Amino acid sequence: MNAPCIAGVGLTPFGRQEGSDTLSLMSRAAELALDDAGLTRADVDGLLTGYSTTHPHLMLATVFAEFFGLQPAYAHGVQVGGATGLAMVDLARRLVQAGAAERILVVAGENRLTGQTRDQTIQTLAQVGEPDHEVPNGASVLAYYALLASRYLAATGCGERDLAELSVLMRRNASRYPGAHLTKPIGVDDVMASKPIATPLKQLDCCPISDGAAAVIVARRGSVPAAQRGAVITGGGQAHTHQHLSAAPEPVAVGATQAVGRALGEAERRIGDMELLGVYDSFTVTLAELLEASGVSGPGQAPADARHGRFDLDGELPLNPHGGLLSYGHAGVAGGMSHLVEAVRQLNGTSPLPAGKGPGLALVHADGGVMSSHVSLILEGSS
Repeated sequence: MNAPCIAGVGLTPFGRQEGSDTLSLMSRAAELALDDAGLTRADVDGLLTGYSTTHPHLMLATVFAEFFGLQPAYAHGVQVGGATGLAMVDLARRLVQAGAAERILVVAGENRLTGQTRDQTIQTLAQVGEPDHEVPNGASVLAYYALLASRYLAATGCGERDLAELSVLMRRNASRYPGAHLTKPIGVDDVMASKPIATPLKQLDCCPISDGAAAVIVARRGSVPAAQRGAVITGGGQAHTHQHLSAAPEPVAVGATQAVGRALGEAERRIGDMELLGVYDSFTVTLAELLEASGVSGPGQAPADARHGRFDLDGELPLNPHGGLLSYGHAGVAGGMSHLVEAVRQLNGTSPLPAGKGPGLALVHADGGVMSSHVSLILEGSS
């Protein structure tokens, strides 16, 4: 198998990390990933970094390289919203395949919770909206996804209590996972009673704002000590269908269908072959839309699949064992990367919360903007 592998992963706790900033959080995750891969800083010949809203430097990759003590032959910054983490990993494996580098550190992190106010975060994220008509009239990411949620409920016949099932599942997983931001168990009634944010979304339908960081080492197999046990990236796919919600296609999440299809095609697999899922879940409706667009669940069936235990750790298809964005937390680009880190841990048998079946095939998917940019990866255990 000649596909590049993920030889090491690192994930900091998410939540309130007082005294930490973008560079220190990224460094912590990078150190964990290097240790996991059995590498030193001198072994890294490629570097990819995500953006940080609390440290918006034009040259974040080289700033981090200097701070962390790297002198890579290749360095690059990537910026496609919530899909950035997986886009970086997809780029890294293509660079390895092309021979541009052998051991690439992919890292992201920021102190989004303690480094800026809630209003600053909302204002920054609102910029994904159409600049002439949506943003000036006060629209926000919360409002955009509330519109998606209203349409999803109307189209599928699901109710708000159905969407709440996805939040309950994510919290149940996070309640047992070290380092998760939100760990207090909740039920559907708790979701329904939580503060209204943007109808029909309530506070517990939305991910928290967190500090945190994540990192992975993408390498040519055989170039690192831990390569033979690293998860292999056998397929990848992307789709970028629109930027603004007002220009979104029908159906709105068709980019997920396209990206997943391309990743499965490259890996020569079917969606039914998957044994583990890591799917972006900024809001409950995000998770429902992506599960259904990817073909995991039928139209309007994702909440019912969650309620009936299909996505439980000991269910047919474990989903986000770490608790996802909804409960492990959302630290910008690192939030989407956390799904990948946990999928790799599951495949390697190193997760603190193992799924019951010992999965050998995983689908990881993320979206950026408002269902705008999609990246899918197929991971396979190396044994």
